[in-house]
Amino acid sequence: MIRIRRSEDRGYVNHGWLESYHSFSFASYYDQDHMNFSDLRVINEDWIAAGGGFPMHPHKDMEIITYIVSGELAHKDSMGNGSVIRPGDIQRMSAGSGITHSEFNHSSDNPVHLLQIWIDTCNQGIKPEYEQKNFAELRNDNGLTLIASMGGRHGSVHINQDVNVFSGRLNAGQGVHLDIRRGRRLWMQLISGSLGLESECLGPGDGVAVSDQLDVSLVAENESEFLLFDLN
Repeated sequence: MIRIRRSEDRGYVNHGWLESYHSFSFASYYDQDHMNFSDLRVINEDWIAAGGGFPMHPHKDMEIITYIVSGELAHKDSMGNGSVIRPGDIQRMSAGSGITHSEFNHSSDNPVHLLQIWIDTCNQGIKPEYEQKNFAELRNDNGLTLIASMGGRHGSVHINQDVNVFSGRLNAGQGVHLDIRRGRRLWMQLISGSLGLESECLGPGDGVAVSDQLDVSLVAENESEFLLFDLN
């Protein structure tokens, strides 16, 4: 079964310094039909204005992945980490028993565009962890690159959940056929470009939930970037 979550149907907030779309219920946005998909709890697509950001705030028992589309994000946390996250970097925090962190646009001139992803953990109360890797050398510019997995397979960042996260890039006219293991589900989040999925055309911000199906094919109508989640 394939279910499409159109970009314009997502939750939306505009705080001036922050413009954000929520694929699932988050903060003041509540949609009982879109609470999560398997262990995938949050996909927020954010634009943070120059000089804007989130001051120190807490998290607990959640796997948090930050994916930068454009711009730069400055990060600080209670574990003593401080970094700037740029396109090609993947940041992973296992909030575990509890952390606080801040996120601010590193630029005084340009917005930063990012996706923040929360995945339910399978190990509650663990010591918090931080990891940041650049995938420029690993990235497949016409296919899928594993960026997060349990155990950090193939150079990906480690997450405490049986979820595989892929960064996808396809050139115009190129496609990818996905075999789905029995009992697994997929979520695809399109960042840019346009993709054909069976008889449907997908645009930026669209999400797709795939369940009870053993394969699916994507074809790029033009150069496209997306994230793919392989879930229980």
